[in-house]
Order: sequence, then C-alpha cells, then structure tokens
Amino acid sequence: MERPAICGGNPVRDTKIFYGHQYLDQADYDAVLDVLKSDYLTCGPKINELEAKLCEITGAKYAVVCSNGTAALHMAAMAAGIKEGDELITTPITFAASANCALYCGGRPVFADINEKTYNIDPSSVEEHITPATKAVVAVDYTGQAVELDRLLSICHKHNLVLIEDGAHSIGTKYNGKGVGSIADMTTFSFHPVKTITGGEGGAVLTNSEEYYQKLLLARSHGITRVPELLENETDGPWYYEQISLGYNYRMTDIQAGLILSQLNKLDMFGKRRKELVEHYNKAFADNDAIVVQEEIPESDTVRHLYILRLNLEKLTINRREFFDALAAENICCNVHYIPVYYFPHYKRLGYTKGLCPKAEKLYDEMITLPLYYGMSNRDCDDVIRAVLKIAAYYHKE
Repeated sequence: MERPAICGGNPVRDTKIFYGHQYLDQADYDAVLDVLKSDYLTCGPKINELEAKLCEITGAKYAVVCSNGTAALHMAAMAAGIKEGDELITTPITFAASANCALYCGGRPVFADINEKTYNIDPSSVEEHITPATKAVVAVDYTGQAVELDRLLSICHKHNLVLIEDGAHSIGTKYNGKGVGSIADMTTFSFHPVKTITGGEGGAVLTNSEEYYQKLLLARSHGITRVPELLENETDGPWYYEQISLGYNYRMTDIQAGLILSQLNKLDMFGKRRKELVEHYNKAFADNDAIVVQEEIPESDTVRHLYILRLNLEKLTINRREFFDALAAENICCNVHYIPVYYFPHYKRLGYTKGLCPKAEKLYDEMITLPLYYGMSNRDCDDVIRAVLKIAAYYHKE
C-alpha cells in the first residue's frame, strides 16, 4: 500500500528521483578502458590532450588540469599571489572551496552580497567591500549562469585585482558569445559527477596569461620543473629537475582525463537537454505567485548545472523545510545549494557572523534545488512540476 503524501493522496511517482546524476555511455567506458590498457595511467599524453581540448572548447590560451575543483581554486589563488594579510572577495552562496582557497594561502575571504534576481555576486557589493588589502575576486557562476563579467573585470582592473571566475557550474556557458574560461584572468572548472561533464573527480584552471600558466604548472606538481629556463643550477643529466617553489600533488590521472575527453564530445548534447528542461520548468512556474523563477542576464547563454526553486513564503502556510519534506514524500528528492559559507562553525570561529549578506541569507531560507540532469526524461520533469504545483496549491494562503 502506498504511503500517502504529506499534502494528501498518493505520491506523484512510485520511484525516487534525485537532484543530479552522471550520464555515461559506451564511448565513456571504452575511453577509460583504452587508458587502462595503455602505458600511462598518470602524467601521460591524455593530460596534454585534455588541456588542448579545453582550450579549443573555451577559447582560452592555456589550460592546466588537476585533481579536483577545489585544487583548481587553490592553484588559482596561489597564482594570483594570495598570501597572509590579503583579502579575497567572494559570494557566500557557493561551495566552501570558493572561500577556503583564500584560507589555504593565509588570506581572508570577504563576502559580498548577491543580486536578488540572478543570485550571482553583485558587482556593486564587490566594489563596496574592496580595501587596500584586497588582492582578488572569486566570482561564482552560480547554477551555470555567467557572472556580470564586463562589470567585474572593469572593477578589478580599476583596483588592480585578479578576477578568478569559479566556473564549477558553467562549462559550456557563453558570455556575449565567448566561452566561459576565456574571459576572466583565471577560470576554474570542476568535473564532479553531478556537474555537466564528469571525470569522477577532476578540475582545471584556464587562463590567457603565460605568467599565470607557469605558476599553475608549478602549483600542480610540487613546485618542481624541468624547464631549462627556470632551473637555477647546472643540470646533472636528463633526469635532473628542481623544486623552485612550494607546490602540491594536484595532478589528474590519465584515467580521469580519458573519461573527461569522451564526455566533452557530448557537451553540446548535454547543454541542449539541460536548456530544454530549464525552459520546461520556467514555463510551468512562471505564473505561480508562490514561486520565484531565477532571472538570467541577456549576456549569458547558460548551460544550467542547478535549477533553483525559490519560494515566495508570504504566499505559503509552510516554510522551506516543510516544502522540502513534502517533495520528498512525493518521491522528489531535492537538495539545497548552498548554506552561506560563513554560517559554518569554522567560519564562526574565525569571527564571521550572520547578517553579512542579507540578500544571500534570504535566498538560502527560500530555495530548494530541483532535479536537473541530462538523463531526466520528459516524464521525470513533468512529475517534478506536478509535485511542486500540487504542494504549492495545497499550502497556498487564502
């Protein structure tokens, strides 16, 4: 016997649907197997091949792939020269790594508020938070929508700051016709399984600067180099290398690179389907006064990683948690992205308090992440919509 849904009747579907899921096909399996049968499992030819492919797709001059998206952010912060006493401005509506990368380098994150319509970092708030200690800005392409790159670049150039675009959500997105990855001083990507493209794990930093490129290479691999022009001493032979700075082991394996290369061949297909699903959601929710649809700037041709359902709680008799639970009872298993970073105990111990970014905090109280991934069927999407509208109607204020 089916368990009744919270707002009455049977659930809209019998099986659970989750907010994200990777898509793999035979080409992906074959790509991994080819690497496993090759001479190189790491530090091999697939790394250079993937870096060249990322440059081709985005239009960036240089790409440095690494072990994950957090490593990419750390490497970018290192290349930007973040050190003790420096400040890095970012958004609180992001995964913690966007801020943690400053802490890794001895710097301090500073949180700017968001645009309440697009949910991306507000350039005006960024400028308000600039001090003599500010060194860089990490602007997150939240949900996959590009940040206001023109305004942010103008602000950063005016104040001599480095703009790092956290593109963990936005591979495939274009800004004024240019690929994300080719515009900011540095752009980071993530290849986690729920992202548009996956390698199981993996990350990358893209840049048009040769100076940053060389620093990123050193940061990725222990600060070690064999480049003759960078060596300080006379070589002992062909085996010779030097550690010329402090770096980390942030290398990507060829196994990951082979899978990501195969996935990139499907990027247009993945992007097209995600756009179809987003359009279907937007049309279904557009005229419901209990739901707020995320707005998009005209400059961003977005490949959406996340779909955010924002509740107009003034029109509902329940709160976000109760709406979330009601969706789960309908077998729609969602998530929330993200808890404001400075809410976490570690950040509280560093002196951060609630109230820093009122618009971001209000968004957090009102948002739920709905399912969105390439393998979703039209029926899946319709079930999510039916569940949302059913709950919104049941708990709508008279």
